[in-house]
Amino acid sequence: MYGRMKLIWILCAALISIATLLQADALPKSALEPYVTPPMSIGDQLTEDGVWELLNSGGAVAGYVFETQNMAPLPGFSGAPINMLVVLDLDGRFLDVRLLSHNEPIFVSGLGEAPFHAFFEQYRGLSISDSLVVGTPYGGASDGSALIYLDGVTKATASIRIAHESLLAATLKVAREKMQGVSAGPPAYPDPSIDETLTWDDLDGIAHRLQVTNAEVNQAFEGTKWQNDDPVATANPDDLYLDLWVIDIGPPSVARAVLDDNALDELQAFMAIADMDEPILVIDAGRHGLITDDFIRNTAPDLISAEQSGFPIALRDADILVGLSDDAPAALQDAPALILRTDRRLGFDPTTEWTIQIKALREHGVFQPEIGSTTFETTVQSPERFYIKPTAPKQRAPWEQAILDRSADLVVLGLFLAALVTGLGLNLNRLAGAKYFTAIRLTILAFVMGFIGWWGQGQLSIATPLAIIRTATSGGSFAFLLYDPFSLLIWAIAIFGFALWGRGLFCGWLCPFGAMQEFAHHLGRILWLPTWNPSSKWDDRLKWIKYGVLALLVVMAVSAPAHLDTAIEVEPFKTAVTTFFIREWYYVVYAAGLLILSMVTFKGFCRYVCPLGAVMAIGGLIRGREWIARRAECGSPCQLCRVKCNYDAIRKDGSIQYSECFQCLDCVTIHDDPTKCVPLILQAKKQARP
Repeated sequence: MYGRMKLIWILCAALISIATLLQADALPKSALEPYVTPPMSIGDQLTEDGVWELLNSGGAVAGYVFETQNMAPLPGFSGAPINMLVVLDLDGRFLDVRLLSHNEPIFVSGLGEAPFHAFFEQYRGLSISDSLVVGTPYGGASDGSALIYLDGVTKATASIRIAHESLLAATLKVAREKMQGVSAGPPAYPDPSIDETLTWDDLDGIAHRLQVTNAEVNQAFEGTKWQNDDPVATANPDDLYLDLWVIDIGPPSVARAVLDDNALDELQAFMAIADMDEPILVIDAGRHGLITDDFIRNTAPDLISAEQSGFPIALRDADILVGLSDDAPAALQDAPALILRTDRRLGFDPTTEWTIQIKALREHGVFQPEIGSTTFETTVQSPERFYIKPTAPKQRAPWEQAILDRSADLVVLGLFLAALVTGLGLNLNRLAGAKYFTAIRLTILAFVMGFIGWWGQGQLSIATPLAIIRTATSGGSFAFLLYDPFSLLIWAIAIFGFALWGRGLFCGWLCPFGAMQEFAHHLGRILWLPTWNPSSKWDDRLKWIKYGVLALLVVMAVSAPAHLDTAIEVEPFKTAVTTFFIREWYYVVYAAGLLILSMVTFKGFCRYVCPLGAVMAIGGLIRGREWIARRAECGSPCQLCRVKCNYDAIRKDGSIQYSECFQCLDCVTIHDDPTKCVPLILQAKKQARP
């Protein structure tokens, strides 16, 4: 009956945890940034679990920022994990720990959240290599060991311990995968096909035993104030103080040899749910024992710790009633026993040597006694024949994974770009002369705004050229360009277009924010708003502003990179395209104001302010041909194309100023239309005369 009720409880807890985890998504970068104190900032995302780079004021990697719920979702009392934000430097030192979310009843409706938040403030300045313990020695005295005590919260000890274990488990996972420079790889797990009939006599090399006599304990405390505080040890120096057995019972063959039927059934029910946990049986047949009176079931043991490859192993009580098989030594049948568990996903490999430590405590004094401790340890390693250790799959290069992740988008984008370039390159005049050219153009711009902009996030930005400049001056790698293949393909086509059309291919056909401005202009005409354009003289002057903005940003990229992200906000692209206008109000007002301006002044931002447009204009200097046909009469006497050009990109003499041409094709439409082009009309009239 007990085993059945325990199984039902485990199943319920697991279902609650799974339901909670399915709803838990890693927070976006924008939600984490307020928790990182300047001059530090958050850089690129490193893993799908939500590990981010921590950057210093100079833009160099200084550590890691991550949430705990996706890497160590230990369930709290509500069944949901406690989610914390951890800021860790490259040496494994906690720069900050913040509580993000939880459902712990004691803090929701009892004590309030203030004590919970205060608890996490204690981690600042501590290291993952420190032995961190939740609790306080008797009388507030240090026990002389390497332990560092964190003050708990009265009435909430269990919730605090769960939060502490989750925090350490998640941090250790990041440390193993990032700070050692290698991933922990797939964990070894018990091979279900191995079915050996074993007895206790067959456990040589499987069971590990540590024996410590009373004399050895006295020797460990010799020279301290606690050396005479164990009269039993002094009276019986040859008796065993500690007779510790450690057995990895993950392999079914070992578990059957060690446990009785009831404990085995309970373990199997537990492992059916917690299939990534490795169960460790510990028994003490000496006088030491395994736990203190303060121990709480289903939490980390207060006297036992472990480490592997220099990192602590997060051990936790599995809360399973232990019964040993009939052929177990008689001395062990009634000895204290625990089944501990650790998550293999956090890097623990049972087939690799690891160390288990157990503390011995002594009290000195009667009132508020001072606690002293010493630690004994033994190494443990499970036979490889019981385990399967998968070969880590060969990881793709980041750029290969990026292409794979966006393969469908890249196919659609590639087809669109191929069709656009073909249409403009081979049938440009035919396209411009189409009956429904305006509708065709607006359809293309709508696709650019929707698919390339909002869906594909392919809005090019001045940030990329500036990053190239910074990388070139600092001697870094240009590999970052490969991480966004969608935008890189657009860059490639835009640069290709420089030789054929100048800046016009991107600025006129592929810029999502440019498309928004063009739609805003058409809306202004529908609303019968007046148009306002500066005189030709002022238009020429205003067009130089974008080059000044570009020059300023280039200088900042080299001399003041810490302020560059703010300066780049001169582009409204992040607000209008990346965040869908969901940002701070002043960014939204700025971007919306530029669109409103476009309703009366055609694409005013593109023409006068856009630093990316300045880059495109400079790049267009490699243009190798005059692709817009002109006639001798263009400019003198005919000025129609110049008057109709919304960009004011046609000079008085009729020639095209390609650095300001956005390839809208309006002048091409006029040039080829015998009903609009004045020279063609006059020529037709002459031919019609008798």
